[in-house]
Amino acid sequence: MIDSLLRDLIPQVLTALVRRYGDFGKCEDAVQEALLAAAVQWPKDGVPDNPKAWLITTASRRRIEMWRNEAARIRREETVAALEPPSFELVPQQDDTLTLLLLCCHPALTRPSQVALTLRAVGGLTTAEIARAYLVPEPTIGQRISRAKHKLRGAEFALPPQDELPERVAAVLQVLYLVFTEGHTASSGDAVNRVELTAEAIRLARQLRALLPADGEVAGLLALMLLTDARRPARTGADGIPVPLAEQDRALWDASAIAEGSALIEHALATTPVGPYQLQAAIAAVHDEAPTADATDWPQILVLYDLLQQIAPGPMVTLNRLVALASVEGPALALSELDGTDVDHYRADVVRAHLLELSGDPRGAHDCYVRAAQRTLSLPEREYFESRALRVMSEKP
Repeated sequence: MIDSLLRDLIPQVLTALVRRYGDFGKCEDAVQEALLAAAVQWPKDGVPDNPKAWLITTASRRRIEMWRNEAARIRREETVAALEPPSFELVPQQDDTLTLLLLCCHPALTRPSQVALTLRAVGGLTTAEIARAYLVPEPTIGQRISRAKHKLRGAEFALPPQDELPERVAAVLQVLYLVFTEGHTASSGDAVNRVELTAEAIRLARQLRALLPADGEVAGLLALMLLTDARRPARTGADGIPVPLAEQDRALWDASAIAEGSALIEHALATTPVGPYQLQAAIAAVHDEAPTADATDWPQILVLYDLLQQIAPGPMVTLNRLVALASVEGPALALSELDGTDVDHYRADVVRAHLLELSGDPRGAHDCYVRAAQRTLSLPEREYFESRALRVMSEKP
């Protein structure tokens, strides 16, 4: 419970400090030390009546101590020493989480740095947790965060101008979706799902939705996450190996998440301009609402992919659309279109294998599954592709 409370309070505490003292990097260090103090003290003494105020006061004291200990800043000491930590009664009520998210997704930062800083400053994950999630050494993440904070030195802690806001919010959505996608289908390692990442992405998307309730793409992204994550209990077997969508036990899907996601996307599509996340959420909703795989409304999914390809083309959209096309028009047309693409990714091998399987070419499907197994960095996926390759050959008439 304390961990969850601390995680929820981090962005509020950090924004309060940055707004009061400036210098995002130093304030983030001070907040981390306050969190450490809380993690030690609260389990022993109990959670204070106003935990947010406790954290702000503790972090403020640490920030002032930092100032006083910096020899190069001695001249400022007299001024700084006059500052007093805010009293419990004067803790700001303003929620600046959106401003903090936008700062962490500053265009001066690389996308990996944006992701790491968002998970650390807004999500509350430790450097070690982020490193484990992305399977990179902890010092690498530490350096990434350190460089990001250095680059943000002097950056204004305020909402960007109105004309820059859509682009900056779009960057925030991309970062959150990137975090979710890595958690939903890990690009490497020995597990398909990384629940800590999908849960964190959904939590942050809910916060963003609360701050921007009229934004259709924010609603679309949250709906997409909910509708996709709803299938997680059935996505892998007991051995951790992926289970194809058509073979999943739909009774295991999270009905409440599907209901929430469906309601969100229906409202967004009816009230706001259509966008890529809304279309992807609509596709996920069609899958989730089908009582069986055979009952899936593939023509509707194909129409949605056609729209998506027009407004947000990309290699994964192309591949997924071809699966829908094969379900509607047959595999021959889809294979013909796949031959005309230049997607160089193991997912293209998987799609080709699926289409060849539908076409009655088990040898071709086998070879494509083997090639996909050789290229993926995910151990469960590799096992699945290898087993699929054997299966198509054993099913040869």
